[in-house]
Amino acid sequence: MKRKLGPFQVSPIGLGCMNLSHAYGVPPAPEEAAGLLLRALELGVDFFDTAALYGFGANERLLGKVLAPHRSRFVLATKCGMHGVDGKRVIDGRPETIRASVEASLKHLQTEVIDLLYLHRRDFSVPIEDSVGAMAGLVEAGKVRTLGLSEVSAATLRRAHAVHPITALQTEYSLWTRNPEIAVLDACRELGVAFVAFSPVARGFLCAPMDVNAFDAKDIRRAMPRFQLDNYAANLRLFEAYRGVADEFGCTPAQLALAWLLAKGEDIVPIPGTTSVAHLEEDLGALQVSLSAAQVARLDALINQQTVVGTRYNAPTQTEIDTEEFPA
Repeated sequence: MKRKLGPFQVSPIGLGCMNLSHAYGVPPAPEEAAGLLLRALELGVDFFDTAALYGFGANERLLGKVLAPHRSRFVLATKCGMHGVDGKRVIDGRPETIRASVEASLKHLQTEVIDLLYLHRRDFSVPIEDSVGAMAGLVEAGKVRTLGLSEVSAATLRRAHAVHPITALQTEYSLWTRNPEIAVLDACRELGVAFVAFSPVARGFLCAPMDVNAFDAKDIRRAMPRFQLDNYAANLRLFEAYRGVADEFGCTPAQLALAWLLAKGEDIVPIPGTTSVAHLEEDLGALQVSLSAAQVARLDALINQQTVVGTRYNAPTQTEIDTEEFPA
């Protein structure tokens, strides 16, 4: 039942830890976040994903404090190349910055080695070969075991893989974000690279209707076109039909979203995030949902790049992303 992630075997559903410290408004209290991490471990989750950016180090420190005593029980992934400077997000893929970032991450995470180190974003001002070369040096130094990339194109993956074997590529993938299907999934399979799907429940869209007006002022979804009022109203009609399918299949909408991803290939590992233990347990229930090829095709036709209204990022953010995109 485990899935292959380079030299590792991991649970089919991992845990994205970002929203315990970052991105969707006020994070949970530290004791609540700690309880969720430990409950995930108890339920068999053995793949945890964080980043230097999340909470500007707070997320890594949280994982270090809570999970360091259990370090041998899970695969630990973090990211470099994007971090906080004076309260602002900065993309910096220079070798010296990568090396300094990883030294800080090791301290925050209270570990001697990072299992999977991703380049969080490609820095267009630095050749990808230089960034990955610095990361490869950290493998040689014994501080990192394997390398990954986040939000990059198939062409960038191939260039990076020529410098050092890439274990995993992470990008957004769900029913409403199908960009990996353009070229990246094929490139991953050609090269033997695992695919890690973040935001697999579409930033909450595939869970339940939301009041977008009630989003916290710091919620990153406020800047995302699909959550703008008119677009969201149109997309909500898709959700109502989708929820009907989930009812028919005997699962929750979130479980259906994850089951769809799991059915897309055994090389795909979704990493949903949550601040709720109840939602964590619900997400893991997706492992009991098996979809036929016909059911997958039915979902493909219902929610896809042609039926969803709005791009996934606004124009300024999109300029930072090195991925194939469908025409707006």
